[in-house]
Amino acid sequence: MAQRARGRSAVHRVLVARSAPRIKGRKKKLRYEDITVIDRSLLKRAVGAAALGNAMEWFDFGVYAYIADTIAEVFFPPTISPGVRLIGTFGAFTAAFLMRPLGGLVFGPLGDRIGRQKVLAVTMIMMAIGTLSIGLIPSYSSIGVWSPILLVVARMVQGFSTGGEYGGATTFIAEYSPDKRRGFMGSWLEFGTLSGYVLGASVVTGMKAWVPHETLLDWGWRVPFLVAGPLGIIGLYMRLKLEETPAFQKHAEESEKRGRSGEPFWKMFTDYWPALLICVGLVLVFNVTDYMLLSYMPTYLSEQLHLDATHGLLLIIVVMVVMMLIILVGGRITDHVGRKPVMMAGCLGFFVLSWPLMLLVHDGGLVLTFLGLMGLGLLLLCFEVSMPAALPALFPTAIRYGALSIAFNISVSLFGGTTPLVMQALISSTGHDFWPAWYMMAAGAVGAVAVYFSRETANKPLWGSGPAVATEEEARELVRESKG
Repeated sequence: MAQRARGRSAVHRVLVARSAPRIKGRKKKLRYEDITVIDRSLLKRAVGAAALGNAMEWFDFGVYAYIADTIAEVFFPPTISPGVRLIGTFGAFTAAFLMRPLGGLVFGPLGDRIGRQKVLAVTMIMMAIGTLSIGLIPSYSSIGVWSPILLVVARMVQGFSTGGEYGGATTFIAEYSPDKRRGFMGSWLEFGTLSGYVLGASVVTGMKAWVPHETLLDWGWRVPFLVAGPLGIIGLYMRLKLEETPAFQKHAEESEKRGRSGEPFWKMFTDYWPALLICVGLVLVFNVTDYMLLSYMPTYLSEQLHLDATHGLLLIIVVMVVMMLIILVGGRITDHVGRKPVMMAGCLGFFVLSWPLMLLVHDGGLVLTFLGLMGLGLLLLCFEVSMPAALPALFPTAIRYGALSIAFNISVSLFGGTTPLVMQALISSTGHDFWPAWYMMAAGAVGAVAVYFSRETANKPLWGSGPAVATEEEARELVRESKG
């Protein structure tokens, strides 16, 4: 009986405590020193440095997805069929995701112990090294089977570093943001995602349009990967210039006073498992739909629908540009209406509309195909604008980086990153072209359950922190309200 009571209290603590700061704010008088006033210049630098890392990560994804057919020819023997070569290419893509949970397991808890800024600097340089290495690997015709093996190794280095990247970047921005602007600031992270992807996709599309295929196979495909070196140096410089987040600094000071370095690692799983499960469900729907549209659709359009490669690539680039124009407005909307309504709209939208939208993509002409892709992009936008603010708020400061990194990367590795490989394998083995629609519908259903059990966190302090505001006047107003 006592065990059951303890279990109930743990679940109750995880699912209810996120609303506790607001309740306590009404009951307990706030002092000015209880409130963090965010320095605007530091906030801008923090958002810029975090977004650049995400842009670099997705620059690589954009290049890899858009040049997958060329990579298949370069790294795999010409004696096997194009379909099998593509499966091998997406298999190498998926290999990175096998390392992401390990990277999250290492970098996440490390970021909770030594700080977010130091770990994010390490992940930035590792990402750059992994991407640069791909551009230096000799082709299959030069070194045989070692070529795909080295490709997989480079992708695993990328995956290991990326395991600490997204959880750290979202944590960094969330802990630097005022409570009332966390959605807007978080949306800059996904703006970086789309910017990097559009840049990578545009570079590849331009090369495919103007560079002869033989030149592309010979050395042209290497150029986008070699760009990662200079980008990595710039990103590392920006991150080394950052200060640690106010929330982590306060947590470190309090831990030092108590003589404790932080929460024991195992408590993450025993005390906070409901939040971990919710995070896995939210990340599942976010990343299955994300990788479906941004990573797999270029191949689907050219290989399954036999759409001209340049036209197909341009369609998705236009979709992403439109998403970039809307995403910051969407972030502001989540600050006003909340994260849950926006996320639920996306989940239900994918469950109801994936089939008709894929019909437009599959059976329509160029215009209808674009409308189908645009519809999927707008649904995906529901997650792009809300997840960077919603996910860090699931966990308290002491375990935020570690818990988010572990849950995020387990979900991405099992479901999101495997999407291109699973889709290609299912379509190749069954001959049915509508697996993407069924897959997104299933993801929408799982995501809706996770959203239902989550708590609304918009305009509330992060779990374990006091209120964070943008100006001194806001801080004084909060103090006056608490006394009245």
